[in-house]
Amino acid sequence: MKILVVDDMPLMRHVLINMLRKLEYSNIVEATDGLQALVFLRNQHFDLVITDLHMPKMDGVSLLTNIRKDKELADIPVLMVTCEDSKDKVKQVIAAKVSGFIIKPFNMNVLSSQLNRFFFRD
Repeated sequence: MKILVVDDMPLMRHVLINMLRKLEYSNIVEATDGLQALVFLRNQHFDLVITDLHMPKMDGVSLLTNIRKDKELADIPVLMVTCEDSKDKVKQVIAAKVSGFIIKPFNMNVLSSQLNRFFFRD
């Protein structure tokens, strides 16, 4: 299982990656923004993308839109991590076909339950 974690904040990437490792996911790649994430996605296979909503260069909605319109990438589950509570922004993300949301702040149980929606583990 290969996971791409996309966030412009190094601390947030670090926290998320540590949680994933504690949940026994070890094949993890980091990207600092949506543009870098797209390069990785087009050159490597990923089973899941976990991305922040607000990032410079390319935000999470634009990344999600690019993933969904690329037939090679369209079926990859995308979890959006955000502290956003604007109804309009949430509707925009849902319309872009996000697979799930994680609202900041969150804990390992929240992350685990979201991951279990996509991957059933023994």
